[in-house]
Amino acid sequence: MSSTVIIDAPERTSAIRRGRRLEYFTVGWNLIEAVVSVAAGLFSGSISLIGFGIDSLIETSSGVILLWRLRAGEVGERREKTALRLVGISFWALAVYVAADASKTLVLREAPEASYVGMAVAVLSLIVMPVLARAKRHVAGRLNSAALAADSRQTDLCACLSAILLGGLGLNALLGWWWADPAAALAMVPIIGWEGTKALRGKRCCDCESD
Repeated sequence: MSSTVIIDAPERTSAIRRGRRLEYFTVGWNLIEAVVSVAAGLFSGSISLIGFGIDSLIETSSGVILLWRLRAGEVGERREKTALRLVGISFWALAVYVAADASKTLVLREAPEASYVGMAVAVLSLIVMPVLARAKRHVAGRLNSAALAADSRQTDLCACLSAILLGGLGLNALLGWWWADPAAALAMVPIIGWEGTKALRGKRCCDCESD
């Protein structure tokens, strides 16, 4: 379980500043990821890549929400609760999209196409997202922010979805298992939805680091 961390005003200001930098990076990264993924998906005809790109746009909303929450150092309880609810809504938007896209792929038997650019994006995301999520959890612990903790969990989920994308494309290319990608994506939906529910209820989606 996480515990409240008491820090003085200068430390709090520094933590807020670092939190904003992390969210600016999140927004920038996801926008680039979205453009590259959608373009590569359209070029190769890969629904999985296009879906991953749209997912990145949805995740960008979480970063924008947290930037609003940390704007000008305002960390009031009302702003915190509103930000947490909005992050929860973005989780559910992501869950609905993933479920719909994966179901459509299974029903229509639309096999994902291999794309070296898309696979490179997925690999980079697998490297960057866990580091970014850990940094967000550290700042969330310093600020005792459930909203930032929830956003860090969404960043973790981005890495999971990257692994699913990479694994689905690989299994399809190597073994011809066209259903591997949408099946794995559907397995993620309950996890994403549960995290969204916890955020909407005002609960932490993960433990915040305090050191």
